[in-house]
Amino acid sequence: MLQFLHGVASGDPLQDRVILWTRVTPASAQEGIEQTVYWQVATDAAMQMLVAQGSSITSAARDYTVKVDAAGLLPGHVYYYQFSADGVHSPIGRTKTLPRADVRQVRMAVFSCSNYPAGFFNVYADAARQNDIDVALHIGDYIYEYESTGYASSHAEALGRISEPRELLLQLEDYRRRYAQYRSDPDLQAVHAALPFITVWDDHEFADDTWREGSVAHETRKHGPFSLRKQAAMTAYHEWLPIRLPDSSSPEKIYRSFDFGSVLSLHMLDTRLVGRDQQLMMSSYYDAQRNFDAEKFRHDVSSPRRQMLGSEQMAWLEQQVQQSGARWQVLGQQVLMARMEYPLAIAMGKCNCTDYSALKKRAVRDPAALGKKEQDWLGTATLPCYMDSWDGYQHDRELVFGMMQRHRKNLVVLAGDTHNAWASDLHDAQGCQIGVEFATASVSSPGMEGAYRDCDPEDVAAMMVDLIAPLYYAQTSKRGYMIVTASHEQVRCDWRFVDTVMQREFVAATERSLRTLPGPGNRRIEECAAS
Repeated sequence: MLQFLHGVASGDPLQDRVILWTRVTPASAQEGIEQTVYWQVATDAAMQMLVAQGSSITSAARDYTVKVDAAGLLPGHVYYYQFSADGVHSPIGRTKTLPRADVRQVRMAVFSCSNYPAGFFNVYADAARQNDIDVALHIGDYIYEYESTGYASSHAEALGRISEPRELLLQLEDYRRRYAQYRSDPDLQAVHAALPFITVWDDHEFADDTWREGSVAHETRKHGPFSLRKQAAMTAYHEWLPIRLPDSSSPEKIYRSFDFGSVLSLHMLDTRLVGRDQQLMMSSYYDAQRNFDAEKFRHDVSSPRRQMLGSEQMAWLEQQVQQSGARWQVLGQQVLMARMEYPLAIAMGKCNCTDYSALKKRAVRDPAALGKKEQDWLGTATLPCYMDSWDGYQHDRELVFGMMQRHRKNLVVLAGDTHNAWASDLHDAQGCQIGVEFATASVSSPGMEGAYRDCDPEDVAAMMVDLIAPLYYAQTSKRGYMIVTASHEQVRCDWRFVDTVMQREFVAATERSLRTLPGPGNRRIEECAAS
């Protein structure tokens, strides 16, 4: 008998429509044939007050996934939806359309980096229980492409979460099977059934550190042409995610905007595929005597020839920002935009973070006790170290900052990728305050705690804030997500964490809340006012 084993989902809501998704698993005797699937939208959870309905045909050619664009809906309304086929009904999902201009508040849950073998999806389970979130954003690494013995898999067997297929994902069928495994997870199904999703991909939906024409982890001789792997991964992504293509003839273009009334315009960017040049490698700036050419490195990392978004996406973003009348411009994107530069002694490997932090404290207590080498370390400049982030594409970052200044916009950037939680002020190259960045911890991928096993996590987070000038807040050892609440008066970010992903029983709590205010005299991170 036919089954709905992968739940339901909705996504890309507009004022009058929303994408609805499911997948049917045909009985073995039916495999290979087309399947008609019916869908309904109602205003009540009992599915009695129908407002839209229709049918769609699916087959093995699209992995038996179903995506429909349910139109004719009202703005800012909650709806319920269900699929059926051969007399079998899917679970019932809940969704919500975008609001009218007069909306007062918007609440978004923000996720990143959900790694199936690394632990249970308790973060999704907690978000599914919230009853006042309008939409969920997943800003990348929805799946991971590694083989079953690859990254963060040491507990997979004990947890019953060994990756399938067990091989590295290369072909279309590989990616499809991995999505099917992830979407079999009850907590992921629950959050999809509870909230409409707006998604963009990052690298692990393809391969580690993907750029426009390749990946640091893709070996052409061993894995074949990257273009074929990219196409396979992209096809599976569009099959399995409730995303609406802005241009059906260009599936690689997923950047798109959503207007939440007069409160915020959400611009979902692609910092991976359509524009990104290959990442710089710091190792290439050392000579034979292991001297680092810092001047050439700084020149290259800020070169106008290095693009993150590409000229077409950059022009599109400026047009969207210029035309928006919303109070806030929110960028939903993958990697850190804030400057995360380390002192040169750390960047060059001459001193580690903990020793440098201790050195700074000693310099305050007893500066005369420092040797010349230690004084030199403290007196040197800083250097970006993570070339996969916007730090490696500084000209494009300045272009984004420049457009926000020209059009006098209030900027909030949302980021993921690092598995840790961060909050930073955003400054341009001249030091002008441009906006703020809120970055979410991972759903399950491990954070910095593995690199500092002998240190108190609170000390590690404090050390990061001490070493990185624009950084206001860090949480480097817990899994979680963000709830971002926007109104005309402020944008508030609540970081919510779970106490474990190693068992299904967990406790979740909001551990930090920060905000930013609009206007040229504000646009920086500050503590939330006491309630």
